[in-house]
Amino acid sequence: MATQVKLAASRRSGIGRSAVRKLKATGAVPAVIYGSQAQPEALQVSKREISALLSHAAGENILVELAIEGEGTNRLAMVQEVQHAPIGGDILHIDFHAISMDEMVEADVPLEPTGTPNGVKNFGGLLEQSLRSLSIECLPRDLPDVITVDVSALNIGDAIHVRDIPLPTGVTITNPAELTAFSVMAPTVADDATPAATTPSAPEVITAKKDDADAAGGAAKK
Repeated sequence: MATQVKLAASRRSGIGRSAVRKLKATGAVPAVIYGSQAQPEALQVSKREISALLSHAAGENILVELAIEGEGTNRLAMVQEVQHAPIGGDILHIDFHAISMDEMVEADVPLEPTGTPNGVKNFGGLLEQSLRSLSIECLPRDLPDVITVDVSALNIGDAIHVRDIPLPTGVTITNPAELTAFSVMAPTVADDATPAATTPSAPEVITAKKDDADAAGGAAKK
């Protein structure tokens, strides 16, 4: 299941670059929560806490119980988007998507192979992964961190399509069923039929003139 953690947050009223700079100077990161039929709300969270949360998450989909200051109950949300500075990688902004435990959510989940295909191990084939993630639908409690597929039985020319992927309970894939996820390709063989370099033959020695001269000299002596 996807990581679920608690995170403290508070509302913010200031907007614009000046307000964001002041906010960051206090060690906070601007955020917004939207969805679940409610108007978007501007929030702020601790930079230290959100950095720790993201660095320890097992997958890309993180469920957060937002404890918003002044509210009696926590709000369940997903980390929808994290904006990073292009230089240094500092967290600039967080988008949270409010969800409910009894409502279906959509997410992209990483797809990973396990095992070594028989066609790779014994016949020198190449494993090709055509899909890096799957688009899924499920309840929040069923949201997986990652979906793994055993590829060890694949031989050269074999493939695993979306329709063949075993899924955790309660999870439905929304990708087209015919898409190829994994396949084993035949090994690429270098062309060894390179013509051998032709060894240059020794230059022909022309001795006709010398032989004729020798013959003429012999006749003169006689």
